Parts: sequence; C-alpha cells; structure tokens
Amino acid sequence: MTGKPVTIMLVAGETSGDLLGAQLMAGLKALGGPGLRIVGVGGPAMTREGLTSLFPLDATAVMGLREVIPAIPRILARVKQAADFAVETKPDALVLIDSPDFTHRIARAVKKRDPGIRTVNYVAPQVWASRAYRAKEMARYFDLVLALFPFEVPFFQRYGLKAAFTGHPVIERRVAMTGGAALRQRLGIAADAPVLALLPGSRTSEIRFIFPVFRQAVGILAQKIPGLVTLLPTVPHVAAKVRAGADNWPTPLHILEGETDKYAAFDAANAALAASGTVTAELALARTPMVVAYKVGAVTYALAGWMMTSPFMTLVNVLLERSAVPEFKQYAATPEALADAVAQLFTNAEAAAQQRQAFDEFAHRLGEGDEPPSTRAARTLLEFISANP
Repeated sequence: MTGKPVTIMLVAGETSGDLLGAQLMAGLKALGGPGLRIVGVGGPAMTREGLTSLFPLDATAVMGLREVIPAIPRILARVKQAADFAVETKPDALVLIDSPDFTHRIARAVKKRDPGIRTVNYVAPQVWASRAYRAKEMARYFDLVLALFPFEVPFFQRYGLKAAFTGHPVIERRVAMTGGAALRQRLGIAADAPVLALLPGSRTSEIRFIFPVFRQAVGILAQKIPGLVTLLPTVPHVAAKVRAGADNWPTPLHILEGETDKYAAFDAANAALAASGTVTAELALARTPMVVAYKVGAVTYALAGWMMTSPFMTLVNVLLERSAVPEFKQYAATPEALADAVAQLFTNAEAAAQQRQAFDEFAHRLGEGDEPPSTRAARTLLEFISANP
C-alpha cells in the first residue's frame, strides 16, 4: 500500500477475537507496507504481532447477566477509554472484532462523537440466528461488515449495511492442528489410551456454569471408558479457576496452556466435550469428533432463548444446516446426556467417522483452498480505506 501513512485501530474483547485480530494484523502487515500503523486493544496473540494494547482483556471477557452486571462499571470505563482514544487518534478505520456487547458500544460512542471515523465490524453477531432487528441498528454505526459466511452478505445488505464476504480465519489454523503423538509421549500417555479433550470455554461465566457439569460428565465417562485420560486446554485469565475446579479430577488430568499445546491436544484426543464457541470450529478443523454444550444463567437463557431463530448453535451445524454434531442447550445439557453422547464417539466408530466426513465438508464451505480469509479481510479493509479517503 502506497501513499500517506495509514492508521488502523483494532479492538478485540476476548480470547477468540484476539486470535482473529492477530491473524488480521499479520495480513495487514503483509499487504500494508511500512506506512501502516496498527493500534488498539487486544490480548497475547495480538501483542505477539506487535500491538501495544490500551488495556488487558480480563475486564471485558464476560458473559451472562450475573457476570456482566457487576462488571458494567469496568466495561463502560473501557468503552470510554477506547472511544476516547479513537476520537483523539482519528484512525483511517476502526475495526471492532466480535464481542458485540463490548465492541458495538465503542462503535456507537465513536460514531456519535465523530461520524467521520469509518467503523468496520469483523465477526458480526449472529443476528441472522436471533434478534434480526439488530442488523438495522448496526447500519447506523457501522460502515462495513467483514462477513465470515457468504449468506451474511445479502442478509446485512437487506438492512442497508455494506458487507463483504472474507471467509472465516479459523480455517488458517488447520495446519497447526498437529503434534498429538508428541504430546502423548511428553505427558506419558500411551498411544492407545482413550483421550478426551475438554473445552469448558474462556469466559468466567462459562467456567462457572459449564465446568461443574463437564466434571460430572467425565466422572460418568470414567466408568464407561476404562483408562480414560482428560486433556484440558485453558487460557491465562481463567486458568486459576480451572485449576481450582479440577481438584480431585475423576480421571488422569493434564491442564495445558498455550495455543501449541491446545492444538496438539485436539490432535491427540479421540473425542472432545466443548462449550459452544469458536473452539468448535477449531475442533472440526482438527477432525476431532465432539459433543457441544451451551449453558448460562437461568435468567440470561430466559431472556435470550425466545429470540433464537436458528435451530443450531454449533458452527458446523449452522453452516451445514443439519445436526452433524450433537449439541445440548441449557437444561438438556445434563451430565448423563453429555456422557452418553461422548461415549458414543469412543465406542461407535461409525459415529466418529460421520462427524469427520462432515468436518471436511465444513472446511470446504469455510473456504479452504482459496485465498486465506485473514488476507482477504486485510485486502478488503485496505481497499475500503483507499476508496473512502
């Protein structure tokens, strides 16, 4: 990219957004040239790409009424801090990544104070699955959506919001889903031992609501699957809570931190039990058969449940439009139901094989084999800036 220096402000609100932001940064640096400056908010992954974050993500990575309400003062302070920085810096584009309850507040605040700052939503909320009316609201404070799925483009355009399909950057992580044999050897796990990858989420609320259920499910599985070993990848800001909740675990347990070990755990595992989220797409790309659960506070679920229009919550099922992966919502996510579903993946080779076949179809629909999505997103963003000087 040539011409005057370009400043792009990126804002992520939690771990999944941090990973996507890091991939976008790599794409921007490759295409943008020496005149490109990237500022904003991110976590460890974006920091490794060279970002100096305005603040850490621990105050913003929350979900559910019980967790959000006490955190509101901190979240609003972070919103103001990010909005102030944007208004003062006047970036050529402000890119808000995922975490809509946090990032959209920043977009609204910035647009209200300086309508000339162009705002871009990367990883839009799944308003096509619930609360479609929000798309019309988004058109008031976003200038562009970088869409992960092709069907999102016409959906947002119907509400007057410019959108461009870039694909899901998670596809680029498929090459990293290796190292399972080496991890087993390092941890002293036999090559033929049954291994479960357990992914209770990266938010405090997920650990609170889902982790105890997962623990009970593993206890039941330990009786069904002799010699079962659990691998539990986690992230720094919830690691202490995970370790506290994992005391006296019902199977041999290895708690892992870091992306390399996380992906190696996916590769090492025969099956996974995961909280709903981006990690389910990563597991699919690792071709690790899984069972998915979603559980929040009763009040949160009561308020949000009636607005759901999609029958699915797992990205694989959403994109394939069928129940390729067993998923259990709220009251259906009992330890017994989860254990029975996971046990099938250990004992029924056909059930596991059917999931892997679906995962290959999922990867193709995500855009595997085309230009890397983060590169496409970076190119689209730079072209948008050039076309709107």
